[in-house]
Amino acid sequence: MIAGSALLLAVLLLSAAKKDDGVMVKENGAYVVNTTELGKKVDGYAGPTPLKVYIRKGKVEKIEFLPNQETPKYWNAVKKQMQTAWDGMKVAQAKKAEVDGRTGATFSSNAVKENVKLALEYYEKNK
Repeated sequence: MIAGSALLLAVLLLSAAKKDDGVMVKENGAYVVNTTELGKKVDGYAGPTPLKVYIRKGKVEKIEFLPNQETPKYWNAVKKQMQTAWDGMKVAQAKKAEVDGRTGATFSSNAVKENVKLALEYYEKNK
C-alpha cells in the first residue's frame, strides 16, 4: 500500500514537472532563449529571422543571429547595426528600448526587434 502510494506520487510529480520545450536552456550560467519556435511567425523580408538571446544575471549578454533566408547583404547590415544594441541592458530596460533599425532593411530590423522582445518576455515568464 505504501509502495503503491509512493509510486503514484512519483508519477504525479513527474507529470506536473515543466517539460523542456527547447525554447530556453541554461548554458554556462546564462539563460539562452531561442526564438526559432517563439518567433516562427515573425518575418523579416524573406521569412522568419530566429535569434538566440543570452541573459545573465537579469541583463542581456548578447544576441546571436541564427540562419535564415534574408538577403545576406541586408542581413549583414542589420547584424552590424543591431547585434550589440541590447548588450548590458537589464531585461526590463531592454524590452522597452527603442533600438534603431537599419535603413533599407526595415522588415528585417523590425523582425529582430520583435524576436528580442519575445525572448525577453519568455525569459521573464519562465526563468
